[in-house]
Amino acid sequence: MEKVKYLILGAGPSGLTIANQLKMNGIDSFLVIEREKEAGGLCRSAIVDNAPLDIGGGHFLDVRKKHVNDFLFQFMPQEEWDIYERDSRIVVNGNVINSPIEANIWQMKLEDQVAYLKSIAVAGCNIGKEKPEKFTEWIYWKLGEKIAKDYMIPYNQKMFGTDLELLGTYWLEKLPDVSFEETLRSCLTHQAFGKQPAHAKFYYPKKYGYGELWLRMAENVKEHMVYGVKAQSMDCHTKTVTVSRGKSGQESYQAEKIVTTVPWTSFEEIIGMPEELLQGIKMLRHSSIQVEYFPEEIDSTAHWVYYPDPSLPYHRILVRHNFCPNSKGYWTETNKERISGMGEKSLFCHMNEYAYPLNTIGKPQFMDKLLRWSFASGIYGLGRWGEHQHYNSDVVVEKSLLLSNEIL
Repeated sequence: MEKVKYLILGAGPSGLTIANQLKMNGIDSFLVIEREKEAGGLCRSAIVDNAPLDIGGGHFLDVRKKHVNDFLFQFMPQEEWDIYERDSRIVVNGNVINSPIEANIWQMKLEDQVAYLKSIAVAGCNIGKEKPEKFTEWIYWKLGEKIAKDYMIPYNQKMFGTDLELLGTYWLEKLPDVSFEETLRSCLTHQAFGKQPAHAKFYYPKKYGYGELWLRMAENVKEHMVYGVKAQSMDCHTKTVTVSRGKSGQESYQAEKIVTTVPWTSFEEIIGMPEELLQGIKMLRHSSIQVEYFPEEIDSTAHWVYYPDPSLPYHRILVRHNFCPNSKGYWTETNKERISGMGEKSLFCHMNEYAYPLNTIGKPQFMDKLLRWSFASGIYGLGRWGEHQHYNSDVVVEKSLLLSNEIL
């Protein structure tokens, strides 16, 4: 059994940030174990059709967190990145408009503008109705019946699954907040008003896919990396993790502190945890997303496009040549539940079993209990999967920097 001071499970952005922080602070007794053959997690890239493609879906570096970007630029300098003003579109009812929909109704046909404005005007939040607790009811209450039926309900069913009643409303602050007054003003003045969505301005590498950043971070701690091993079980009392090397069998690692960035549901066994928490972990839900690449050119300046149309299997496409220089084509993102054909017409296909944590009812309360208990036990849940939150990469790096300071 190999013993280290710090054992990090998962070599995605969270785990790599913690590992590099440990090294920068002069700590040598740590290991990062990763089930894949390379680092990066959902932010990995591959060369497809002679250009980079992000196999975990569309991931970009937001410009807003300067301290996060300054940390990352140590590994991939700023001059190796291009900077873009976000251009994301929605195709709804034959209209191709910018996102978010509430701020850009003015780009629709006039008769559609009238219909949407009438619907928003009598939405529950605008006529004094009490805020509901269920997800679908909240959509109608906040955005009105027409946006709910034409866009938000079908799009979220395509992305997260058909049973939206499982979802809570606590996470909806992630959505751009555009008031009815701002929507009306935008239609009158033909310009968007309201809060801009995430990645309103973002970085993307000039010569590489997004995964290049994380490969460089892994290279910086390469003597501490162990690839091709899956964390099977974790003993919370002894802080021992047993891993599988496929046909090579099992081995174990013991640590003073464990940082887990892998899904709690991916462990086959967790020993020494209260039964209440073990049962709660079984209730955590996630969605799986398949990425498929198509070489055809799309006549659009958009970086990505949302498709709520239920007749189309995918919910989003990424127009690769608009942010990745010297590339062509596009890739689609499709929920596993909606896949048929499994990439028969595409040149490349990759399934991400763990893509999005689902914001189910009661999840915040449970995750608070789980993370408090594990923290007190010297086990730290971190990042999109360790905290079971739909965090972007800049957010998980920021949280990793904070945690590294705390556990050091």
